[in-house]
Amino acid sequence: MQIKRLKLAGFKSFVDATELRIEPGLTGIVGPNGCGKSNLLEAIRWVMGESSAKSMRGAGMEDVIFAGTASRPQRDFAEVSLLTVQEQGELFSTVEVGADGELEVTRRIERGAGSAYRANGKDVRAKDVSLIFADAATGPHSPALVSQGRIAAVIAARPQERRAMLEEAAGIAGLHVRRKDAEQKLRAAEANLARLDEILLDMDTRANALRRQARAAERYIRLSDQIRVAEARTLFARWREANVSAEAARAEARQAEAAVAAAQAAQLAAGA
Repeated sequence: MQIKRLKLAGFKSFVDATELRIEPGLTGIVGPNGCGKSNLLEAIRWVMGESSAKSMRGAGMEDVIFAGTASRPQRDFAEVSLLTVQEQGELFSTVEVGADGELEVTRRIERGAGSAYRANGKDVRAKDVSLIFADAATGPHSPALVSQGRIAAVIAARPQERRAMLEEAAGIAGLHVRRKDAEQKLRAAEANLARLDEILLDMDTRANALRRQARAAERYIRLSDQIRVAEARTLFARWREANVSAEAARAEARQAEAAVAAAQAAQLAAGA
């Protein structure tokens, strides 16, 4: 990966929009102390995904925004864009690279809103940006970016730190990032499986309880049907007995009426 252009706006001492072109060959930046040479290096590290405010010589990440002076008001945001060219054989699985092999990564931070990344005009995640530069064997902690005190830190580095430097220089840092990401996904999958087992056990318990309730409901329905049939039969038997009694009573009433009529006829005959 080759860097072609660096654009800054509101980043530390670069309050106005500034563009730094890196032409083929050797590019040098010289100037007195305090003119912002280190800020350029920090801008490159920052746009590559640096997340440590301490590494940026600040108490918080918003300290990279121009804080203002006696004659210039503070800025509300800082933005850095890095234009790179893909070298032969480099592949970036997280973003699409243009046909000309150019890839422009932009990082913008606003006060109280945090950082946002864009790659070739599309919104991307901070992890995607880290993978872009890790696949290119570079990044905010690349040994190629030598800041103040870095040489002494390399000399005094522990074996693990030197190994990390060598791995990054060899271009396998992206593999470690992906391995870590895969391990995190595996742990998340294991946690999900454990949670799924708990849910399945709970569902089995609920299913057993529902099956018992279903059997009780079926027995209740069956008994209710039997009770309704028995009650219907009882009512029908009572109705039939009452109907027979009513018929007998009507027959007796008719006989009584006939007897009364006969008696009345006999009485009329005797009086005549």
